[in-house]
Order: sequence, then structure tokens, then C-alpha cells
Amino acid sequence: MDAAMKPNGPAKVAKDEDAIAMLTADHKKVKSLFGDFKKLMDQEGADDQKVALVKQICDALKVHAEIEEEIFYPAVRKAINDADLMDEALVEHAAAKDLIAQLEEMEPGDDLYDAKVTVLGEQIDHHVKEEEGNMFVKAKSAKVDGAALGAKMAQRQAELRSESEGEGKAPTKSSAHKTSSASG
Repeated sequence: MDAAMKPNGPAKVAKDEDAIAMLTADHKKVKSLFGDFKKLMDQEGADDQKVALVKQICDALKVHAEIEEEIFYPAVRKAINDADLMDEALVEHAAAKDLIAQLEEMEPGDDLYDAKVTVLGEQIDHHVKEEEGNMFVKAKSAKVDGAALGAKMAQRQAELRSESEGEGKAPTKSSAHKTSSASG
């Protein structure tokens, strides 16, 4: 895996070997992005920063939801006996995807833009609490193979990020930085 060649690669590879640690790191990153957005809400002239943050949030959430739905949730569903918990997680994803789609068509000056970002953040916060406080605990108790899932998820995450950039979407500042430092 070429992650070892990136700055801080070995530490990232070790962390990514466990599915739950990987998902928890994603949760922390997105929570931080929502916090950054909240700080910009009342600032004049922050529209460009808002657009960049919302793009980072939406892109991160779409990739995160995809790897959960394709890889993590099916494995956990097989391992635990809680269909309601797993079904609720999928419904929460659907609601988030709806708000993400709306936000991707909006600009910061549009009515309800800040409110939709705020509500998305609140929905994600609730979802994260359910996952970390309930689903992850049950997955660990059921001895879900976090290392094997983490490897599959890390590979799929890289594929999805690559596809996203390949579709002509402008890379975020952080991905542009990683691309330039990886090629240099």
C-alpha cells in the first residue's frame, strides 16, 4: 500500500487497520469541520470559506457513508442481532444524503443554507453517538474482524476519493496539498 510513502504514513496505516478506529477518526474530523463552519456563520465575507468547508463536509460524509453501507454495516448486521439499530443507521444516512444533495445545489447566501448545515451537523452528531455508543460496542462484543474490515474499507475509501477527484470535482485544499506533496 502506498500509504506508507505518504507523510505520517506508517501511523495512518496502523490506525486504518481497525475499522472502528477508522470510522471514529472520520467522525472526529467531520465534527471538527462542522465546528469550523459554526465559527464562520456570523462572519462577514466568509462565503468562500463556507463553500470550501461545506464541500469538505459533504465529500467526507459521502465517502464515509458509502464505506459503511458497502462494507461495515453488512458485516455488523451479520454479527449482531439488532436489525432495528442497523435499519435506523441506514435511514439516518438517507436523511443526511438528502441534506447533502440540497447543500451541493446551494450557495451561502441562499435562504436556509446555514440552517441546513447546522441541521446536518446535528443529525450527524446524533448518528455518531448511536454508532459509537451502541453499534460499535455491539460489533466489538460480537468480535467483528475490525482489521480485515478496516483494510477493505481503507482500500474502498481511497477508490472513492480517487473517483471523486477524477469526475472533475475540484479537490479540497487538503487534498490538493496531499496531491502536490505526494508528487513532489
